[in-house]
Amino acid sequence: MPSVLIIDDEPNIRRMVGALLEAEGYEVRDAQDGQGGIARALEWEPDLVLLDLMMPGTLDGMATLEQLRERFPELPVVMMSGRAGLADAVKATRLGAVNFLEKPLTPEGVLLALAGALELRMARRERSALRADLGLAGEMVGDSPGIRAVREMIARVAPTDARVLITGESGTGKELVAAAIHAESARREKPFVRVNCAAIPRDLVESEMFGHERGSFTGATERRLGRFELAHTGTLFLDEVGDLGPEAQSKLLRAIEAREIERVGGGRSIKVDVRILAATNRDLERAVREGHFREDLYFRLNVIPLPVPPLRERPDDVPALVRHFTALQRRRTAQAMPLWTSEAVGALARYVWPGNVRELANIVERLSILHAGRSIGESEVQGVLPIAPLSAPALPDLEQPELTLSDSLDEYEKLLITRALSAANGVVAEAARRLRTDRPNLYRRMRRLGLQPDNGE
Repeated sequence: MPSVLIIDDEPNIRRMVGALLEAEGYEVRDAQDGQGGIARALEWEPDLVLLDLMMPGTLDGMATLEQLRERFPELPVVMMSGRAGLADAVKATRLGAVNFLEKPLTPEGVLLALAGALELRMARRERSALRADLGLAGEMVGDSPGIRAVREMIARVAPTDARVLITGESGTGKELVAAAIHAESARREKPFVRVNCAAIPRDLVESEMFGHERGSFTGATERRLGRFELAHTGTLFLDEVGDLGPEAQSKLLRAIEAREIERVGGGRSIKVDVRILAATNRDLERAVREGHFREDLYFRLNVIPLPVPPLRERPDDVPALVRHFTALQRRRTAQAMPLWTSEAVGALARYVWPGNVRELANIVERLSILHAGRSIGESEVQGVLPIAPLSAPALPDLEQPELTLSDSLDEYEKLLITRALSAANGVVAEAARRLRTDRPNLYRRMRRLGLQPDNGE
């Protein structure tokens, strides 16, 4: 049920409005002054606040509103007063109040105002969830030299409109970097549109990027705007840009150079104003040399290169990341937080993390669920870590005279498969995709090398 905090120095108001709201299904708590209201909100964050303007004490209604907005930016506050003028209502609105009720209050007025405020609260929560899905709500955790260098680069390039190519292994947080660049740019209030280039079927890339007109192809029952138009005046993030095919690369290059697009089946050019950010876990320089990626497109995208270091190069960030992901899990599930021992965190810091920060987040979530409210030691950590060892596997020692070429190749193949399985959390199909082979072939190689998946596949 939605919760309401009533802050008013008049006991009758608190009692009568509280009874009305409880009858309508609200959970109600109250406070008689601003300081008490702030304390109540801190110990029990409500969905809505009903706040009196004129209250005695060190915090009147306006001061209380300011502190509530500072501590709970997304919390809707409805003001009420019997002696307020237009200037007070305007000031309260500028400070963030969502509505202003005049006393004497009416049941209809109170319920209508709170219903509107509750709808706003739900909309803000949905926006926060959507921003989290888009990568806009995350934060870059850690203070290692590598992460500090990334933050410094973001601060330098964000205010510009320069195209940035973000590189790094899968799971390092490239999308988070792109979102941070957008959030610190002059386009921060404009759209941030993400395109996963690897997930778009090749015959639909043009439609997804540039849109299509109704009837332009089978199944096009209505006009659809493409990602470029949706990102107009904002930022377009091309994730996994290295997976685009030759034809899509050509059309993307033209859109970037001309700053205009044409919908599939359309007959006119449409001007677009977008900032392009791109990311890839591939070696695009090598792809250019091998003829798999257009050199001119690479140079257009790579105006500012921004590499993101893998987690194994910044183990000092692991403790902060563990705290961060544990707190996120607590907010999502309301479960009791586990107690991480220093041995457990040390084991996590020593692990290679082929799946990088994404893999660490999955492990922390799993352990937080399995050991909610209890202590997590090194044995619990090692019980859920994938099959990759705690330290990086060494390559075969080529100086050993008895080491054959076949043995060396087998050891290296085992190393590659082990890392891919670890990054895929033991899922063979995902490991096969990472190794760019099919699942039956990977199974055959695993059987020959004596490897077993850890998820029973």
